[in-house]
Amino acid sequence: MVREEVIIRNRAGLHAKPASLFVQKSNQFVSEIYIVKDEVRVNAKSIMGIMILGVHQGDAIVIETSGDDEQEAAAALKELVDNNFGLADEG
Repeated sequence: MVREEVIIRNRAGLHAKPASLFVQKSNQFVSEIYIVKDEVRVNAKSIMGIMILGVHQGDAIVIETSGDDEQEAAAALKELVDNNFGLADEG
């Protein structure tokens, strides 16, 4: 299992468009992927799960990956978050 802690820096947090992009990226991998925030752990391949977390700008989350491509999945998702989900107007 790989665990990566990241800080959500974009204004929208992990809602709507960023959550959708996170789910799309997660579904590119065969590994099981979870997001943990404040002791709550949800499936990162589920938009509803992510929305339940209520992640806001400045919140820390942990990305957990487990499976054949866990390293690649963790790196790609960390990069997605670190690059503000590719949303140029989100800062």
